[in-house]
Amino acid sequence: MNLNEYGWNTSHEANWNNFIDGLKMKKYIPGRVTLEHKKMYRVVTSQGEWLSVCSGTMQYEADERRDFPAVGDWVAIEKMPGEERGIIHAILPRTSLFSRKTAGLAIAEQIIAVNIDIVFLVMSMNKDFNARRLERYLVAAYDSGASPVVVLTKKDVCDDPSHYIEEARTIAMGADVYAVSNVTGEGIDELTALLTDGKTAALLGSSGVGKSSLTNAICGGETMVVQDIRDDDDKGRHTTTHRELVKIPGGGVLIDTPGMREFQLWDNSESLDSGFKDVETFADACKFNDCQHNNEPGCAIQEALSSGALPEDRYASYLKLQKELAFLERKMDSAAKAQERNKWKKITKSMRNHPSKKK
Repeated sequence: MNLNEYGWNTSHEANWNNFIDGLKMKKYIPGRVTLEHKKMYRVVTSQGEWLSVCSGTMQYEADERRDFPAVGDWVAIEKMPGEERGIIHAILPRTSLFSRKTAGLAIAEQIIAVNIDIVFLVMSMNKDFNARRLERYLVAAYDSGASPVVVLTKKDVCDDPSHYIEEARTIAMGADVYAVSNVTGEGIDELTALLTDGKTAALLGSSGVGKSSLTNAICGGETMVVQDIRDDDDKGRHTTTHRELVKIPGGGVLIDTPGMREFQLWDNSESLDSGFKDVETFADACKFNDCQHNNEPGCAIQEALSSGALPEDRYASYLKLQKELAFLERKMDSAAKAQERNKWKKITKSMRNHPSKKK
């Protein structure tokens, strides 16, 4: 197999050479994770595609989710003798990482995709279009290190595509917006052209927006299973149940992801400004540097809200995300302190129970 077709480039090759030079063993080869399922991984290499697991050392040294492979990762892998299976020994440095907070109350990170050049933020032009959700996607995309591209689907059944296109452009300042139809093929060639030279794109969106159909349209076949959406609310059922990397016949790679109804940010406070450039521009124009944007004289934010230059619902969304990220930061700090306390409790207990202490 030609790894260049799976996104291998000079940057990954340089990382590989730096990694392998520090090892005495030369039996490892590079591979890319195309599928993950319950700590099992499908990895494509120049010698074939192998079902793989992490080495015992790698599992022992792992402290958090980021220490394990994810779909899109380039890894150092060793083939098991006489089997079409592999052992993953290391993860090569990542060029980008897209993640979110896990659903529910747990304070943990869920990695969506890594080593991606483009994030296709997919929304359908119907009742399921959600401006506030798109804002969240954009903040996470900017934080990942990949370039966000907004993809609006179902153009063939939309009565007024221009309405959705204009709203998306207002929210996604600086990001490209494409309106496409998976049925007629309109706009698909423009998306495919973005993936030349072995680029990798991840598809992000809720159930029913047409991610799997978009994958099929770009790949020119029935690569992914698709399902119809419900007529009453335009919401869809989960079609993709796992993240999977798919090679595009004309060049480039797509990572399809399960639909997500809930999308909570994960430690993206620095990227909030990139997703709300209009709010930051107004804030920079305030008379005082420490303006709290309440009743201070010369507050450009309040002036923009009064004139309608800054929509109230957009500013409310900005404040909500600020509070959400601040809350997450406090929770993560508390969790880290608790973890440190528990670690030292175990060490102290172990020292007390050590045979040398009982003499």
